[in-house]
Amino acid sequence: MVSVSLDPAIAARLKRNEAGLVAAVAQERGSGDVLMLAWMDDEALARTLATRKATYYSRSRQQYWVKGETSGHTQYVHEVRLDCDGDTVLLIVDQEGAACHTGTHTCWDSDVLLSDQS
Repeated sequence: MVSVSLDPAIAARLKRNEAGLVAAVAQERGSGDVLMLAWMDDEALARTLATRKATYYSRSRQQYWVKGETSGHTQYVHEVRLDCDGDTVLLIVDQEGAACHTGTHTCWDSDVLLSDQS
C-alpha cells in the first residue's frame, strides 16, 4: 500500500489522542445505522480520502487495514466529516456485508443497556 500525506490544513484541525489517533465512526448511508468505531491516524485518514475505501489503524496489530480487504465486507466512503472538536471523524459509507467482526450488521446489534422500546 502506497503511503499518502494528509492535507496540512486537515491535519492542523485534528486533535489526536496520546497514540496519535482519532476515533472514526462509520455510519451507513442508506439506513443511518451507526456501524462501528475504529481508529485512524493521519495516514489512514489520507488513504481513506484518496481511495474512498475505509482505511483504519489497528491498535492491536499496529498496522493499517482496509475494511473488507480480507472479509469482503467493504465500506465505500461517500462522505467524511470532522466533528466540532476535531477528535472524531464520521464516515458515511455504503456497507457491503457485516460491519462488525462478529458477523453482525453493526457493532451495536446486541447488549442494549437502556431503551424506550420494551
